[in-house]
Amino acid sequence: MTDAAISRSNLTGAICALVAVLCFSLNDVGIKFLSGDYALHQIVFFRTLVGITTFCIIFLPFHGLRVLRTRRPGAHLLRGVCVVAANTCLFLGLSAMPIADAIAIFFISPLVITIFSVVFLGERVGPRRWAAIAVGFAGVLIIVKPGTSAFQVAALLPMASAVLYAVIHIVARKVGGTESAATMAIYIQLTFLVACSVIGLSIGDGKFGDQTHPSLAFLFRAWGPIDPGDWWIIIMLGISGVLGGYFISQAYRLSEAAYAAPFEYVSMPIAIIWGVTVFGTWPDPSAWIGIALILGGGLYLVWRETRKARPVATDMPKRR
Repeated sequence: MTDAAISRSNLTGAICALVAVLCFSLNDVGIKFLSGDYALHQIVFFRTLVGITTFCIIFLPFHGLRVLRTRRPGAHLLRGVCVVAANTCLFLGLSAMPIADAIAIFFISPLVITIFSVVFLGERVGPRRWAAIAVGFAGVLIIVKPGTSAFQVAALLPMASAVLYAVIHIVARKVGGTESAATMAIYIQLTFLVACSVIGLSIGDGKFGDQTHPSLAFLFRAWGPIDPGDWWIIIMLGISGVLGGYFISQAYRLSEAAYAAPFEYVSMPIAIIWGVTVFGTWPDPSAWIGIALILGGGLYLVWRETRKARPVATDMPKRR
């Protein structure tokens, strides 16, 4: 491939990453907005129905039923389960935390991916990158405030989500070379549909719904009628969810991972804007410091990987 072709491919991948970031941001704010009135699995169930309908309208005419053909059914299953678990943790964290804090903690994902690349892929990490990892985790500690009265157990949920997304990244690297973005997107949607159906049938009657913590109430609340005005939000969630999953897969298929990854950090200022304009929350001074350290550590890792031309540790997780 010529340099000009690589540049065009990188540019296309960057645009796809930006579109995906906007879609995921809309999902985050929409889920948080509805978290006080409905059960998480109910919202995600209907979001998924809308997402599958959107997929059939937009992508199926171009791909046909061959989009369901796969050489890696086991990998899709593992990836789908991890995506469902990761989204559940992130969304439950969003229900109890300021959106900017939760998204900032989630961005330890590149740091965890770097660690996983050492443990599972045999990569070598030098002292500067270990220092960047330490800086990023120091930022998490500043936001989470363990051992103080300000500590929230809910802050551990975005951290768990970040670890699960690191696992997704490892699986996605194995799948991405043989599977199309459309195939990966539809299998994620199908996994969500099955998981939410099983959870809804198990606890959707609200038998465990007497919870006081916002995250537990969001998880165990009974299914109920949806207000007509909220259907527009659920439709937005479904459309943006499937488009985000497609475009982020395309971003990393079309461009070098080290080129696409920095564009995902745009979601951090977007989360701050949502927090201020929709929920009336503004990061406190210590949270600003933590956010800066997390983003600084992550972006330094991206820069180092770009210099070394190693795409492994810079791939950001493919969400939803």
